[in-house]
Amino acid sequence: MKARTILLAGICLASMATPAFSQSSNQIDPDDLPEVPRDANVIIVTAQRQAQSLQEVPLAVTAFDAEALQAQQIENASDLQLTLPNVSFTKGNFTGSSFTIRGIGDLCVGVSCDSATGIALNSAPLFNTRLFETEYFDLERIEVLRGPQGTLFGRNATSGVVNIITAKPDLNAFSGSAQFEYGNFDSIRAQAMLNLPIGDTLGARVAGIFLKRDGFTENLFNGEDIDGREQFAIRGSLRWEPGPDTTLDIMGYYFEEDDDRLRIQKQLCQRDPTGVLGCLNNRRDFDQLNGNSTFTGTLGSEEFLQLNGLPPGFGLNSLYGPDGYANFDEPNDVRQVRTQFTPEYFADELQLQAHLEHNFGAVALSVTGTYQESSVDSRQDYNLGINDPAFYAPALAQLSAFANPAIVGPDTAAYFQPIVDAIIPNGPGGELCTSDTRLDNRGAFEGFSIGSPAGQQFDRSNQEDRAWSVEAIVSSDFDGPFNFLLGGIYADLNTSENSYFVNAFPIDYITGVLGSFNALAAGLPPSYLATSFFRNNTQDYNLESWGIFGEVYFDITDRLKFTGGLRYNDDSKSITARSTLASFLNPYSNDGDPFTSPFVGLFDADPGIPDNQLSQERSVSFNEITGRAVLDFQITPDNLLYASYSRGYKSGGINPPLQPIFNVPESFGPETIDAFEIGTKNTFANGALQLNATAFFYKYQDLQLSRIIARTSVNDTIDADIYGLELESIIRPSPDWLINVNFSYLKAEVAGDQFFSNPRDPGGGDENAVIVKDITNGALCAVTGASEGGPDAFVNFVNSELNAGNVPGLSAPVTAPLQGTSEFPADGGIASSGAFSICEVLAGYASSPAGAAFGGVEVLSPGVEVNLRGNTLPQAPTIKASAGVQYTADFGNGYSLVPRFDVALTGEQFGNVFNGRVNRIAPFVQANAQVQLNSDDGWFVRGFIQNIFDSNSTTGLYVTDASSGLFTNIFTLDPRRYGVAVGASF
Repeated sequence: MKARTILLAGICLASMATPAFSQSSNQIDPDDLPEVPRDANVIIVTAQRQAQSLQEVPLAVTAFDAEALQAQQIENASDLQLTLPNVSFTKGNFTGSSFTIRGIGDLCVGVSCDSATGIALNSAPLFNTRLFETEYFDLERIEVLRGPQGTLFGRNATSGVVNIITAKPDLNAFSGSAQFEYGNFDSIRAQAMLNLPIGDTLGARVAGIFLKRDGFTENLFNGEDIDGREQFAIRGSLRWEPGPDTTLDIMGYYFEEDDDRLRIQKQLCQRDPTGVLGCLNNRRDFDQLNGNSTFTGTLGSEEFLQLNGLPPGFGLNSLYGPDGYANFDEPNDVRQVRTQFTPEYFADELQLQAHLEHNFGAVALSVTGTYQESSVDSRQDYNLGINDPAFYAPALAQLSAFANPAIVGPDTAAYFQPIVDAIIPNGPGGELCTSDTRLDNRGAFEGFSIGSPAGQQFDRSNQEDRAWSVEAIVSSDFDGPFNFLLGGIYADLNTSENSYFVNAFPIDYITGVLGSFNALAAGLPPSYLATSFFRNNTQDYNLESWGIFGEVYFDITDRLKFTGGLRYNDDSKSITARSTLASFLNPYSNDGDPFTSPFVGLFDADPGIPDNQLSQERSVSFNEITGRAVLDFQITPDNLLYASYSRGYKSGGINPPLQPIFNVPESFGPETIDAFEIGTKNTFANGALQLNATAFFYKYQDLQLSRIIARTSVNDTIDADIYGLELESIIRPSPDWLINVNFSYLKAEVAGDQFFSNPRDPGGGDENAVIVKDITNGALCAVTGASEGGPDAFVNFVNSELNAGNVPGLSAPVTAPLQGTSEFPADGGIASSGAFSICEVLAGYASSPAGAAFGGVEVLSPGVEVNLRGNTLPQAPTIKASAGVQYTADFGNGYSLVPRFDVALTGEQFGNVFNGRVNRIAPFVQANAQVQLNSDDGWFVRGFIQNIFDSNSTTGLYVTDASSGLFTNIFTLDPRRYGVAVGASF
């Protein structure tokens, strides 16, 4: 009976989650398994740190072996999610990604954030891996464990674990394989493997893959295709078996990608004609944001510059006039963009691993050491759009006049000629130059820039990591009812560089003009405001983590078994970081590091500490005890029932410094989860039907969520309740037919009263509130009050005071640059009115008698908090369903034809916790098909098609901050792909 159950576990038959039952002394050696027929397969998994049949593991675990990965066309992480119940995957905004399992994913964004879904290589943890970008090749299997894995897989695996198991050398046979694939988009994929026995005790295996294809996205600016791929990976393995009880595996892996991959597929916006928000709150349209709402739109405006005493004519725009994107035509197609900046993407990763196993009779010892280096560096157009260069012409003409000694005199011209030389070297009608994204902080004013006719606006995201870990496990295989597993792990991660840049021609213009006028007024040498770009820079981050864990397994009876486990985790994190943008004066004559400026003392990276600091330094520590308890009961040899409780934990972290500074916590705390699960596994009709069911309930405390403030991810915590159901089945009416059907339901919602300000609607739906765009930094605040119409009248009064120059610290009276409040469009999803003003000035007046005169008003930054109680968690599809059917036609002459069809439905979900129509991600369907002709001589020919319906399936979205205009970046699956492949093995 056990042999039959093992055979049915083969996931070439289906991809299944299998809550199974035994985990004590029933370890299975693949060499001891009986010979099985051609159309069956045996899956041995290590989901519990020991080799077991997939069907014997008391966890919800799905496994895909090499044949299943090929049959279901699972080539990368995006494909992997489609057939998995309650699992979703999406790319992220800053070269990252998120596996979400049962509503829990990587919702925390930042250098010090830990992944809720653990990524493991041969059961060892990986840190900041680029594996989600690679193509799968030469794998033994992939295991996806659903639910908290706090005991055996350690720190932070609150949602689950994706365990990548590489193929190991075979010491018994010389073998190899190769295949070549060609498809549309001129796609070429080639992979090969060679296995070489060396004597009786040593074997080597080498495998590699190469992928190159044209881009999926058409750039209408120049007619070229972007978002292409060019990558390769190679893996070498050695296995040494000096005796029957000892095995040593050594593996080395290198991956590299260098192409024009887009980090985001498309930028969407319901354009705000007022310019206060940039994008409205009701729809995601194919339109471009209103640039007047951005940092450059406010600080570069005629109104802001006049309020600060600059002569008229220097403004790049008016807050109440057209912006640079007013006439821009955004293509109404997810696969089309207009950009003058060709994306650049580079990533690589080195992995070295050694694993030693030795059996001391009934006790086994395993030791695993892993070393990892990874890096990523990406640049692309920040808005995927092109400003009208004519928009800048009047201001640039004014700048050129102030650089002309004949007009303003040589002493004044000396302050403005360096700006002209740096950003418009060929005059106002020539090329516009933007600071390059250099790690030494030098830009256009130090001679490092990128030129174009329209002026560039682009960002850069980069990171450099090194990590290593050592883990040791002792486990028993006693004949009696009791067994145990005891382990310990130490891990160290260092991030030596992490930066996010935003560079734009208007930033260079603003930092130059404001710096020169400030230096001129103060009698200082000609200077600009450094840095001449936004840069949030982590200079050093270090994680030191160690843990001790253990489990006991006790057979209460022959059919009732108990598993109990505990783990202690200890995490220490330290970080050195800073955020800069127009932060201090730097003389144009200083062509070195701007931080050597004699005026760098004007910059303070850490206002919480006396005196000025050039960097902010923070450290935090966390520790926790977690564990699990499982009871499983074998009702009959073919029917299993189990129940479990797990306690999960993910450490907290450190919020980055902000520019400008907002009142946010310096750190965020750990999150914990109490998970309850029941499941059953059933085999019917002598193996023709296999039906599994799992139900679960999670009580989540302090779930970490990110929001963007001042172009930087800041993390908050909320509580959540999650429950769901998973059904999985295999139907095999005959040896030639295979049908698999999976279904899952999920409810993941915010628990209790949780109050946060919605970045898309700082007014919180209050008709009496005024949403204010701060013209000094591009941020938002909200003015509220009990008196109807009071906030509008108050803002209009303060703006009149600003216009009259009655506010201390501002210039002499000027001609009414700031207007009063206005209403947003009726279909914009914003009930409040809006205005341009200065939040700090408003707050000062609100606390004075003037504020009381308007019935009492309050200025809230960044906005009115709303209750999220009952809102759905991000990236948590309510329903997922998948089905696949495969038929094997055996011609009896050494040939067989195997067609297969798969379809997967992902239900409605939301891109962030504020929900609403603008954040809704529509359900989508993905369908794949292929047919393969096999020969007994070892060769095959395959035709395939992926995404049959050519669906532009959105998997996730990301809302930027107020100073960037609140646009939405979306992430999609690939378009329709088709092609042919040929391969052979020996």
